[in-house]
Amino acid sequence: MPTLVAMTGNDAGAEALKDVNPDVAAVFPITPQTELMHRFASFVHDGVVDTELILVESEHSAQSACFGAAASGARTITATSSQGLLLMAEICAITAATRLPVVMPVVNRAISAPVNIGCDHSDSMFVRDAGWVQLYCENVQEVYDSVVQAFRIGEHKDVLLPVMVCLDGFIISHTMEGLEVLGPEAVREFVGEYDPPLSLLDTANPVTVGPLHLSDYYFECRRQLIEGMENARRVIAEVGREYGDLSGRAYGHFEPYRLDDAEVAIAALGSTCGTAKVAADRAREKGIKAGVLKLRTFRPFPGEEVTDALKGCGAVAVMDRSVSYGLRGGPVFNEVRSFAGNGSPRLLSYVYGLGGREIGVRDLEGIFAELAKINGDGEPGEIYRYVGLRE
Repeated sequence: MPTLVAMTGNDAGAEALKDVNPDVAAVFPITPQTELMHRFASFVHDGVVDTELILVESEHSAQSACFGAAASGARTITATSSQGLLLMAEICAITAATRLPVVMPVVNRAISAPVNIGCDHSDSMFVRDAGWVQLYCENVQEVYDSVVQAFRIGEHKDVLLPVMVCLDGFIISHTMEGLEVLGPEAVREFVGEYDPPLSLLDTANPVTVGPLHLSDYYFECRRQLIEGMENARRVIAEVGREYGDLSGRAYGHFEPYRLDDAEVAIAALGSTCGTAKVAADRAREKGIKAGVLKLRTFRPFPGEEVTDALKGCGAVAVMDRSVSYGLRGGPVFNEVRSFAGNGSPRLLSYVYGLGGREIGVRDLEGIFAELAKINGDGEPGEIYRYVGLRE
């Protein structure tokens, strides 16, 4: 039976991992992820799970251990943040290209320099083209739900890719909220047994992992990875619907909020979406028909669906908690813009919250007011904007 509890985002991630009971976990601490794997380690110590816990000397070693375990056919997990993810980056790319469905909560934190432990999305965006599926969470409940679904998504025979479940550092990871947990029996039945297509330990059917592929085969391997990511579009939606049948909480690539008649909208990832919903309600009290598009999937990016969901809006603020140096606008903005065509709304790039700088309801109300003015005047003005920057 589902149980109502109060947990932080880190504990919710650990609880989901516990309910799955993976075979191997490679762990290394880094703020603000440390408590997630610390909590999971306590489950291992207490015998709640029978996971093999590997304590390593760095994040690079953690991902390397995950690579070896997954290549041997083990259901494998790790978790990290910020510089830790960057240190893993080399092996993250190898894990994806080898089609090993490791599951990794990423507790989003700014990357150095200067040293900062606040939340932004610069860490996960840094590896957005490493070949991992990327899911982003608005709240603690979504952390639990998305971690559970990540195993079904990544291990699907048409996908076979690693999955990052991204949650905002401190804002979600250290905030306690109410949530519903399904428990080990229901979760393990939902995810099923992992049946790896290949294993280094299958001596009757020997395989080589990580071979040298020069120009005669390398291109084809990359094409297969592309197909796996494309297949993930369908699988994410299918798994999200099945999870809805189990839990009453269905998931897709995004969640529209008051978009049916919206004339202006904010599109964003992560915890900011909850704040944006409150701002949209207040904007409507002032006569502005405001809506929100909460993006959940960033890789694979659901461009056509996003464009269709926003087609009724006159102006849209695409919010980025990270930047792409040398490219005007943030990563999410440029993804959305790449799918825009004739009849698309005016798109404006808003960079915000870098290094953990707060963004509040009033800030987002101000953005809705700016969008409404653009709709009225017909002139977008400056397309690339910053929120809360002291200049």
